[in-house]
Amino acid sequence: MKRAVFIFLFVALSRIPLTAESDDEAILREMGRITSFMDSDFSCEMTVVTEKPGEEMNVRQARIYRRDSAESAVILIEKPPVQKGQGYLMVGVSLWFYDPESRKFAHTSVKDNFQDSDAKNSDFRPPNYSSDYRAVARSEGILGDFAVWILDLEAVSDAVPYPGMKIWVRKDIALLLKAENYGLSGRLMRTSYYPQYRKVGATYIASKMLFVDELRPGEKTQITIKEPSLAPIPDELFTKSFIERVSR
Repeated sequence: MKRAVFIFLFVALSRIPLTAESDDEAILREMGRITSFMDSDFSCEMTVVTEKPGEEMNVRQARIYRRDSAESAVILIEKPPVQKGQGYLMVGVSLWFYDPESRKFAHTSVKDNFQDSDAKNSDFRPPNYSSDYRAVARSEGILGDFAVWILDLEAVSDAVPYPGMKIWVRKDIALLLKAENYGLSGRLMRTSYYPQYRKVGATYIASKMLFVDELRPGEKTQITIKEPSLAPIPDELFTKSFIERVSR
């Protein structure tokens, strides 16, 4: 009898899906796993549109190259012409910005805003939620058409720009739909939306993102990803010398 009860419980528990686990860390690990390109390189074209009250719309285009297995990324600015040739080299949490006018690299931070937009440089890093945050609370809800987990997170890494986050994660597949970013005082600083994903190989990439500045009403940035590719990228591309050469 005891053996039968044990087998029944084992089978029942083995059928519980990931999102029903009590281990919040498993959800964070899964979020990173399905949105990281660990088995291939990745590149795409990116359009960044920033709107600020009283100013003309700012449109930038860039090409992104990622090698998530090495925590490396390169961003090359293509438009507008006045900024063409600017580039970023990211290795782990280290980031260098290249200015073709001065022909010099400057060490900057992944916490800084990208090109005076509402996106952060860290938004282009390979996601690593389980290493950067820990969950301190979890609830359930509905966001749009999706049943979601709502997790309150505290940063455990100083590489992230915000010490606190609240995230809305799909239950059926661990994709981030919305995030609220909080400062040390607990003030809401930014709200991020991820309304559209595209599957590239076995990995999901957010093809549309919207970042809303909660401190400056009316200021927002939308990012659109297109032309995704899993083609191998030469090693030399992830170097300062490559950025200098293509920026001439």
